[in-house]
Amino acid sequence: MINKNWLHKLISIQEELDSRQSKILENQAELDRKYLFATVPDALTDNVEHTLTDNVEHTLTDNVEHTLTDNVEHTVTNNVKDFWHHQRFPHLKPLQVFSVSFLERRINLVTDSINSGSLYGGVGTAIIFCTLLAKEWDCKLRVITRTEKADEKNFFDVLTANSISCNQNVEFIFASIFESSDHDIDVCERDTFVTTSWWTTWSTIQSISTEKIVYLLQEDERMFYPHGDEHIRCTQILSNTEIQFVVNSQLLFDHLIYDGFYNIKTKGLYFEPSFSKNLYYPESIERKDAKKNFFFYARPNNLRNLFYFGLEVIEAAVYRGILDIDEWELFFVGKDIPQLKIAGFYEPKRIEGLTWSEYAKFIRSVDLGLCLMYTPHPSYPPLDLAASGSVVVTNRFGLKKELDIYSKNIICKDCNLESILQGISEGIKISHDQVYRSKNCEENSILQDWKISFKDVVKHFGVN
Repeated sequence: MINKNWLHKLISIQEELDSRQSKILENQAELDRKYLFATVPDALTDNVEHTLTDNVEHTLTDNVEHTLTDNVEHTVTNNVKDFWHHQRFPHLKPLQVFSVSFLERRINLVTDSINSGSLYGGVGTAIIFCTLLAKEWDCKLRVITRTEKADEKNFFDVLTANSISCNQNVEFIFASIFESSDHDIDVCERDTFVTTSWWTTWSTIQSISTEKIVYLLQEDERMFYPHGDEHIRCTQILSNTEIQFVVNSQLLFDHLIYDGFYNIKTKGLYFEPSFSKNLYYPESIERKDAKKNFFFYARPNNLRNLFYFGLEVIEAAVYRGILDIDEWELFFVGKDIPQLKIAGFYEPKRIEGLTWSEYAKFIRSVDLGLCLMYTPHPSYPPLDLAASGSVVVTNRFGLKKELDIYSKNIICKDCNLESILQGISEGIKISHDQVYRSKNCEENSILQDWKISFKDVVKHFGVN
């Protein structure tokens, strides 16, 4: 259905075209009459004048009608498409940009939000990467958020927590996907756009040349969806041969290549994430509380985290006496965690909305964790826990068979009930053996400095 404003506009266009058509016909007829009266015998004048006027009238009417119909059809089709496309895929709304003559380099981080609910893991990594790249290039940095206005303090808190200084000029812009932005985004020849998901990449390449885009890829994002519209659009972005990819971990990089994305092998680099020693380290002071702490990574709305399978595992562990609740305090840590009871009587403690520093402090108190991730990436929580001296159980997936390349305190098991329960039993045993557990932690291969993590990547872009 065309809205009223658009209908009024169409009527106005039609009236203007009718008026112009009428004037053209009158002028043309007058010129034709003068010409005919001067050159044609009187007997033929009436017939020729009538025939010519009819032909002109017919031709002009057809042209005007055809042009108007084409314009209206094209415009209405585009508006209808824009309407249903935006309704169905709001995150794919193109960036609204205009060109300026600006000769300096600038890095643009495009992400949904940098506010508290979105800050951990991938977004924090993107902030760190863009800051280090801006330092390497000695250029300005701009943060473009799509779903929320940026809490600017969060940006600098991430850097401070990871011992990274930022002397660059940082600008923050909210380019809303839900409503008109405060202003369009100025772009220049030397802008580089670092996108953080397939949808921010999609929306950016509608307005920006692909050679200016660096896609920071931190998961096989196809696995966020069933095989449908989002899945195919994500696949199209991952298959783009012109985009440059920076991939989080060799495991994910190898998985994507193994799955046929040879363009990522050609135009991609990978890095291993870091876990700052200022945040993630074993607590040296013995806790006074008698119980040990069990951590469950609980995100029911992130399906790849297998929330309900995790509940099944924990409940079975309690029923079978593997997890003795007189000895263990159960903490569910994540987002959108429902209130529930394990085995019908035990209510775990729920933790949400922590700052990065608060989260790290809690992680240092954990003895054993269960972190399920039904994707090829190791995910950050198992590495957070292992870097802090904890033991953690996670699941295998594809090429992700073992994670002892990072730490011997990470136990990988097949993704079925009995295997994960066996992993929890092994994890409990290690958690009680403080000497063995500490030795494993000391031998960790987990990086602790983001400058080392991104050294090769930043160097690569520094010479390009």
